[in-house]
Amino acid sequence: MYREAAKIKTGTDVIVQIKSCVTSNDFEARKIVSRSIIPQTIIPLFHLTFAAHLKNGKMTPKTPEQSKTIMTDLVLPSETNPLNNLFGGELLARMDRAASIAARRHSRRIVVTASVNHVAFNRSIPLGSVVTVEAKVSRAFKTSMEVFIDVWIEDRESGLRDKANEAIYTFVAVDETGRPIQVPEITPETKLEKERFVAALRRKQLSLVLAGKMKPNEATELKALFQ
Repeated sequence: MYREAAKIKTGTDVIVQIKSCVTSNDFEARKIVSRSIIPQTIIPLFHLTFAAHLKNGKMTPKTPEQSKTIMTDLVLPSETNPLNNLFGGELLARMDRAASIAARRHSRRIVVTASVNHVAFNRSIPLGSVVTVEAKVSRAFKTSMEVFIDVWIEDRESGLRDKANEAIYTFVAVDETGRPIQVPEITPETKLEKERFVAALRRKQLSLVLAGKMKPNEATELKALFQ
């Protein structure tokens, strides 16, 4: 829809309005369209595209697999410390790139890193290693997404993989003006995806309590752990 709309000279303000309301509710979307000066050829196209994002008035949920991102690369000499192991900062950057792609695949929006919630450097990664970073959206909230990242090292001879590290990043989807925007929900499928989905809500509640944005007695998922 965006490519088609961009070809029609209707003015930048109108195009921005159309883009911004694709993930808002239907009432607001129709209100924006009705008060905008838009050629009649765009309106049907807009509503068809908007409908594709919605199901029964809500955005169509996606699965973690749809956001899955895999990045494989070597550890080069310039990326290692004096012990010839991969710099922690280099690994963080690789995880951030993979996670941002996963978040963008889920939301189909511009995404920004909001926080790094957890990083575990369980194993050093030596020079010359083949490193694979796998990222999936584990849970989506209103405008934010938790992305779980697994890091694997591949054995040169056998090809078998060992888990080296893991991390959890949080991203926020934004529109062209930098304002947070709604993202689709997640429907987990596998046992691991379901476990991470449930745990994501506990992590979010914990972060809100620590930030003073939620009262401890309102953190129902956290309370359930001790009952």
